[in-house]
Amino acid sequence: MTDQTTVPGVPNAPVQKRRGPAVGRTLMWLGIAGAAVTLTASLTFVLVRSAMRGSQPSDETTERIQGLIDEANRLIKTLDEKKTT
Repeated sequence: MTDQTTVPGVPNAPVQKRRGPAVGRTLMWLGIAGAAVTLTASLTFVLVRSAMRGSQPSDETTERIQGLIDEANRLIKTLDEKKTT
C-alpha cells in the first residue's frame, strides 16, 4: 500500500477558510444592533423628557404678558404694511 493523501484525479488544493463573509455578517449585525439601541435610547429619552416636563399651570400674569406681546406684534405688522404701501 502507498501513502496517498489525495483522491486520484483531484488536484491537491489547500483548504481556504471563508472568514470574509463571516466578518461582514458580524459587522452587519453589530450595525443593526447599534441602530436598534440608538433608536430605543432616543425614544426613551423623548418619552421621559416629555413625561417629566408635564403641563405647567396657567398663570394670569403670563397670559396677560403673552397677550400684550401678540398685540404689539400685530401693531408692528400693521405699521410695516402701511410703510410699504
